[in-house]
Amino acid sequence: MSKKSAIRPAETVEHIVKWLKTYAENAKVNGFVVGISGGIDSAVTSALCARTGFSTLCVEMPIHQPPHHVTRAQEHIDRLTSEFPNVSSARTDLTPVFETFKAAFPNADDNGNLFLTLANTRARLRMTTLYYHAGLNGLLVAGTGNKVEDFGVGFFTKYGDGGVDVSPIADLMKSDVYALAEYLGVPESIQVAAPADGLFVDDRTDEDQLGATYDELEWAMREFEQNKTSDDFSGREKEVFQIFESRNRANLHKMIPIPVCEIPSNLKLN
Repeated sequence: MSKKSAIRPAETVEHIVKWLKTYAENAKVNGFVVGISGGIDSAVTSALCARTGFSTLCVEMPIHQPPHHVTRAQEHIDRLTSEFPNVSSARTDLTPVFETFKAAFPNADDNGNLFLTLANTRARLRMTTLYYHAGLNGLLVAGTGNKVEDFGVGFFTKYGDGGVDVSPIADLMKSDVYALAEYLGVPESIQVAAPADGLFVDDRTDEDQLGATYDELEWAMREFEQNKTSDDFSGREKEVFQIFESRNRANLHKMIPIPVCEIPSNLKLN
């Protein structure tokens, strides 16, 4: 079920950078702010923003982060700031904020949803932080979600990492992101690291949470778009397809516009 990227990296980078520049010019902003996690998606997104020539602020927002996540993030930021004069960095330690937030709910018992709720809280604190920096500096928040996450399994936090102004890599599969990372010279430590959202204290990987690799989910997404059903497969393929289908159905509310209750014209006074 593995699949190599089919994009042309050089031309794709040029296209995305041009798109970002045009959007920033039309929006009359100073540039972009990107949350840097030490993962592949934020590394590629920030490297693309850096190439626009617009101001690019890379922000670290640790909340009980594993040391290797922090090290990878810092390695990437150091490389960008040394190569691009338009790139700067900031660090906002959100661990005390997160602990204060938790302390405000002393009776929050684990009913099966507590750990996930706290994980989503981390993402929403980071979104608030990015918009704080964006507001101060006249920047746009650049999203780091890829296609299989944002429009396949909905593997993001609503109003957390899903709260952004522009999504430069949201039409790229995970394999495409890796292809761009190699072309852009993203640190090897990031390219070989197991994908992880960093929202849990036990450092679980994305595969641990999803039950499938990104190669498998990309395969399932392509089959799903061809109107296949789980009955068309057996064995591991059937299992993966059902994982994708279940995630897609459960997270559809994240992928579509907010439902609006439209009032019929006959209920409105003229």
